[in-house]
This record gives sequence, C-alpha cells and structure tokens, in this order.
Amino acid sequence: MPDLIAEAAALGVVLDAEAAARLADYEALLADRAVLLGLIAEGDAGRVHERHLLDCLRAVALVRPTDRTAVDLGSGAGLPGLVVAAAVPGLAVTLAEVRDRRAGFLELAVERLGLTSVRVHLGRAEDLRGPFDLCLARAFRSAEETWAIAAPLPGPAGRLVYFAGEGEGSEPPAVRGAAVELVTTPLARGGALAIITAS
Repeated sequence: MPDLIAEAAALGVVLDAEAAARLADYEALLADRAVLLGLIAEGDAGRVHERHLLDCLRAVALVRPTDRTAVDLGSGAGLPGLVVAAAVPGLAVTLAEVRDRRAGFLELAVERLGLTSVRVHLGRAEDLRGPFDLCLARAFRSAEETWAIAAPLPGPAGRLVYFAGEGEGSEPPAVRGAAVELVTTPLARGGALAIITAS
C-alpha cells in the first residue's frame, strides 16, 4: 500500500490509505478474474499494476474539485472508471458497458470494493443522458468516434479525457468541432492523455 501511495504521488495524485487499499483489492480482482474472463489480455497478466492500474491513475490528476459526476465509456473491466471511482470516492461514476459478461464483472467489482457511488449502465454509451462533468474513454474508439458519442454528455464545463494510446503519437488527435489539449504525464508508456471539449 505505501508503494501505491508513493507511485500515485509521482503521478500528481494524492491517495489516502483507504483509497490505496481499494485499488490494491481491485488490482487483485483484475489479476484473479479479468484475465480468465478475457477482459484483460493474457500477456498483461503479469503487468496489471503498471499497464492498467497506474496507467488509469493518470486520469485522477485531471479530476477537478468541482466535478460531481463522471462516465466511463465502454468500461470493459472498469479501466479507467473503477480506478477513478476508487481514488475519488465523492465522485458519482457511471460505468457504461454493452456486453453482459463485462457488466457482470463490473457489478461484482463495485460490490467487492464497496463503491456505493458507482452504477453500471448495461447498454450503449449512445443511450446515456448527461450531463456529466467528466467523460472517460480508454481503448474505446478513435478520438473522432469517441467525441461523436461523448459530445452530448458533458455539461457546460464538462470534458472528455481520452487515452490516446501508444501508437497515436505526440500530436493532439484531430477531432472536428472540438478543442483538444494533449496532457503529458510522468508515466507516458500508455500514450498521451487528451482533454477534449466543445470548441
């Protein structure tokens, strides 16, 4: 637990002992169940901590004190939605997932971690109704396609935090009708983070 607190601090994220314990429990659940269910690639089984947990923690640094609601589009195994929810317990997070098996895993994780401010939306992200202060998308679709779905969801000050991925370079992704700001983080192996807002 102290290691995770220090690792989070290096990413600009302050974790208390309770949040670190929740994240450690979530990491154990990912290692135990997510690989078997096909939610995480077999090749990632031995590197869940760095490739998934720490990578997703980068988004926590972008949560504003005024944010009250967030949605994770195509949540899959809960990455990054469950990481953000565990680290920021006051944030009401919706995990949007269209596949039954993945949604079942998300419900199990929410229950195990005691995250009472998290709900699982079994259905298409396009069917969600905002406003949300924050939208999250990691390994979902291209930036352009993701913004087409996310654009109606944020409130006036809302934004989309998009995990650009390792292969997308150091230039902001081109998104029509949106302003894109690339964010550099101390952990860059997962690719850049982009904040996308209506222009």
